[in-house]
Amino acid sequence: MTKTSHPLPVEIGLTAAILAVSGAADDTPEPMVLVARPASATSEAALPSGPFDPVAHRTFEIGLRAWVAEQTGVPLGYVEQLYTFGDRGRHAQAGDRDPHVVSVGYLALTRADTKLTQAPEAAFRPWYSFFPWEDWRTGRPEVLDALLPRLTAWAEQEPGAGGPARLSRRERMRLLFGVEGGRFDEDSVLERYEFLYEAGLVPEARRDGRAAPDGVPALGQPMLNDHRRILATAMGRLRAKMKYRPVIFELMPQTFTLTALQRTAEAISGRHLHKQNFRRLVEASAVVESTGEMSRATGGRPAALFRFRREVLQERPAPGLRVGARV
Repeated sequence: MTKTSHPLPVEIGLTAAILAVSGAADDTPEPMVLVARPASATSEAALPSGPFDPVAHRTFEIGLRAWVAEQTGVPLGYVEQLYTFGDRGRHAQAGDRDPHVVSVGYLALTRADTKLTQAPEAAFRPWYSFFPWEDWRTGRPEVLDALLPRLTAWAEQEPGAGGPARLSRRERMRLLFGVEGGRFDEDSVLERYEFLYEAGLVPEARRDGRAAPDGVPALGQPMLNDHRRILATAMGRLRAKMKYRPVIFELMPQTFTLTALQRTAEAISGRHLHKQNFRRLVEASAVVESTGEMSRATGGRPAALFRFRREVLQERPAPGLRVGARV
């Protein structure tokens, strides 16, 4: 072990990626993330966060809830610890003697109609404004036109082939971005962000001192410290978890149409779903039941209203919403 004469102090931070969906009730859903401070001309957007105080906070989660309440006024329901983020370079620069922050990231879910009157700086922001390459609902994202040529050039500069168990940059690009016959895996949000960070193509990489090519356009809104990495982890976790746990219903109103449910699943997964296949999967999964009522909210033909069938939680261990294939 390498010894240092003046080790940096370490601070434990607690950071929450609080996700919601707006517009689910009127069939126009958009996935959102709650920021404690929006981006401005002088600062980057920031997730709710604060240091863990072992005297004031008996557990990490108690500390997290305290910071979220103070910075946003939002009461949290579902909360899940994600990962511990402690990479050197995301907070410290050479010669920096400030405490090195090790962030414990959390995924939390709330309602997008939650009032934020107690916290004037807090706001909901579309998560695709931070990750525009993740939204395939209407086809291939335009940002890839600027992104992929630069990734290809970087991949071709790889110094060595590496070991037999290590994928090359070109292979990783194919798997992560669905190019050259690869399939786009919507769950790999963090892996895509890390790949772009490694290539120096996101502002956080250049801010942390990594080499970057000239003339790189803005690829999504940057965030404070490692907050965009934490948000990427939360998005990937929610996308994956939706398939084996009914977490999507934490984001839906009490009653909803099947169209609203499909569009919410599309908004979260970032891909278009085949209508008939989706409805067959919902029917086969038995996760919803009819209320016997109709909705006229869209102004068109009335649509049947459904609700989450809670009994499914007792009937099988993985009552998720397995979405169908993209068309």
